[in-house]
Amino acid sequence: MARKAHVSETPATAFLRRHGIAFSEHVYEYVEHGGSAESARALGIDEHLVVKTLVMQDDAAQPLIILMHGDRSVSTKNLARSIGVKSVAPCKPEVATRHSGYQVGGTSPFATRKPMPVYVEAGILALPRIYINGGRRGYLLGIDPAVLKQTLDASPVEVALAD
Repeated sequence: MARKAHVSETPATAFLRRHGIAFSEHVYEYVEHGGSAESARALGIDEHLVVKTLVMQDDAAQPLIILMHGDRSVSTKNLARSIGVKSVAPCKPEVATRHSGYQVGGTSPFATRKPMPVYVEAGILALPRIYINGGRRGYLLGIDPAVLKQTLDASPVEVALAD
């Protein structure tokens, strides 16, 4: 595990504390474009337990969040079909930052600047514990995946592709 370092409160951790949600903090050296593989390696955990927070938009340019296993990709075609829109595509980094309020690489689904519907790959909800971004690059939170449904009203979808 990464060494414990003090991390100042983020909107995500403040949100979780307000909701009485227990979480563990995991700090690691952020590597540009390292993604979930790098965070999993740095923390000594299975990449499947790391959850990516991806900001996408539908064909009407309405933003949404999809939470995906670190070692999987999103089938945007299947996601669009699942949520009843024509198409879904990733937002450009600057657009994702504008919607979420977080820097890409440090995006948390908790306490986003703009309320967005949240979708979660169904398999994530079956895991005993997940590691999800805490609102800053190099900072993951360990939480019970049930929190995603409880606090974000995340809708389960099955849209994973093996990387």
